[in-house]
Amino acid sequence: MVDLTIWRDDTTLRGTAIGDGPTVLLLHAGGERRGVWAPVAEALSRCGLRTVAYDLRGHGDSTGQATTLPLVADDVAVMIHGERAPLVVVGASLGGLAAIAALADPSVAQRVAGLVLVDVVPDPDLPEVRAWLDEHGLLDTQPELVEDILARGPDLLAVTAKIEPPILLVRAGPDSPIGDAEVERLRAANPGVTVDQVTSAGHLVARDAPDELARILADYASACLVSAVDQG
Repeated sequence: MVDLTIWRDDTTLRGTAIGDGPTVLLLHAGGERRGVWAPVAEALSRCGLRTVAYDLRGHGDSTGQATTLPLVADDVAVMIHGERAPLVVVGASLGGLAAIAALADPSVAQRVAGLVLVDVVPDPDLPEVRAWLDEHGLLDTQPELVEDILARGPDLLAVTAKIEPPILLVRAGPDSPIGDAEVERLRAANPGVTVDQVTSAGHLVARDAPDELARILADYASACLVSAVDQG
């Protein structure tokens, strides 16, 4: 295990790397911290993969404020540029949206062999997602960030449509805020999107079903990295 630090102006991002081999960058959900990935990271390390997980700004051991999605996305871009390419990026909820926004920059996207979105889509149904956030007590926890993200749905979907690395959406079970119509809208925008599901998990799949998620990620990351090497 190796401690990592990124200094960005007045913000310090703290992270952890585990294992050796090609890198999988793990980005947690809003309100979480990098430790949520620990069981997944350990499992991936046994598959010959190196994992890197940072606390996003304003979370865990990282400083700064996560008031807008571009702030978080800029951090993610720095994380990606700091790792050896090609790498696979896995983002849960906020982490997934920040990854999409970061990949709008071609210099970032060209370093990524594959993107995994864990129970998040770029352009959700707003009434449904607001109701879900309210039901889970999340609507008012970071209101500025939430409103900023919800206003960016169409733009994020447009970015996703142009992402060339393969995208995997891992859906949660019945508690997921994502509906079938939103998944189909995502696949219509980018036909390269594939979908898997962990039916036993709630929205925080890494916390609820780390072993099953790790299996899915290991298989997908290995396939993406082999393809990237063959094409390179």
